[in-house]
Amino acid sequence: MWPKRSLRSLGRIWKDFVRNEGGNFAFVLALSVVPVTVAAGGAVDYYRQTLDRTLLQSALDTTALILAKEYSASITTSNGLTQRGQAVFDQNYRQSDVTTDPVKVTLTSGSTQTLTVSTAGSLKASFLKIAGISELKIDAASTATWGNSRLRVALVLDNTGSMAQSGKMTALKSATTKLLTQLKASANTDGDVYVSIIPFVKDVNLGAANYAAAWIDWTEWEAKNGTCTGGGRWGNGSTKSTCTGTWTPKAHSTWNGCVVDRGNSTGPASGNYDTNATAPTTAIPATLYAAEQYSSCPQAAMGLTYDWTALNTLVTNMVSSGNTNQGIGLQVGWLSLVGGGPFKMPAKDPNYTYQDVVILLTDGLNTENRWYSSQSSIDAREKLTCTNIKASGVDVYTVQVNTGSDPTSTLLRDCASSTSKFFLLKSANDMVSTFETIGTQLSRLRLAK
Repeated sequence: MWPKRSLRSLGRIWKDFVRNEGGNFAFVLALSVVPVTVAAGGAVDYYRQTLDRTLLQSALDTTALILAKEYSASITTSNGLTQRGQAVFDQNYRQSDVTTDPVKVTLTSGSTQTLTVSTAGSLKASFLKIAGISELKIDAASTATWGNSRLRVALVLDNTGSMAQSGKMTALKSATTKLLTQLKASANTDGDVYVSIIPFVKDVNLGAANYAAAWIDWTEWEAKNGTCTGGGRWGNGSTKSTCTGTWTPKAHSTWNGCVVDRGNSTGPASGNYDTNATAPTTAIPATLYAAEQYSSCPQAAMGLTYDWTALNTLVTNMVSSGNTNQGIGLQVGWLSLVGGGPFKMPAKDPNYTYQDVVILLTDGLNTENRWYSSQSSIDAREKLTCTNIKASGVDVYTVQVNTGSDPTSTLLRDCASSTSKFFLLKSANDMVSTFETIGTQLSRLRLAK
């Protein structure tokens, strides 16, 4: 109990302080400084905690992926995994203000292999020390599973003449090369990742060496490529329709490999084969690919393979020429994932799950097509192709490289499987970072958080 005299003295002191406005203000100000400082500074500390946790998660994701890849190759013991995991983590996480526990690596074997990498740590608080909080805890974990998931990717790449402008073709080659490196690195064993590449312009090149294949329709090609004899001075035409004499088509071996859109609902036979992946067959002529001797024929398409050297060689040899028909590139890219015609699809092992992906990159708007002359009509066919691809379970990424004044492509935006998988680029160099982003996403398809 306080003595009554002491209580009366304390009461007088308080009354005097209240009457003293200057002292009152100073006291209140002093009291308010502490919570304001804690609140403002605490926000800074919590932001640092969030940032460091994000960086910690990223480092563990990288560690898990690398360990999963290396496990099947060389590292098979628990000690080896832990030591390697710590080394990889240390290379990817260097926050001087965070103290972390040793990395813990857990491996579970079964029908699939599951590898979990985790750690916890603490961040030294700065402002929150005032409130008695000296450190903030952070922790994260990442799990990589492999053995039952495989990836197949079709790269549908614009090789038209406009790609020669603003350094776009150079950037595309660099971006694609780096993407191939990422995809190769994400494979634990051969066959985990397959890639096809479909360069497109107005036409797609399905390989001149395939001139004897049954999936080619030569009707239009033979009518335009040949020799007219015996027609007289005015009848020696350059096409079958203008020749009044004898028309002799050139040998099919002189074909340069280019084909145009397949039959559609308004063409010689119905079936919308320009928008689907029905395998070409002579029983249905509209499913065949019509040969064309297009002067701007691009590099020949390459079907699914893990021959990374051959894929990179194709990319190196790409050149810019010709007009734009995104639709045929997209349709052929889809066919490369399911097989048919020039594409032999590697068998799928029932013990694995498969993720099929199409990545379409273009810098222009549609200008040409076998059946249509207006962009709106060509776009309508491509839109139908996009709808069909997504309905089949294929994941679609679209990239519009808009270095000029073209409007944002609603077609490409809607073609993507989600808005996050549509990329609008304003610079050629953005292709490199965008493909890197996509490559990271694809590499993590087997990464379970």
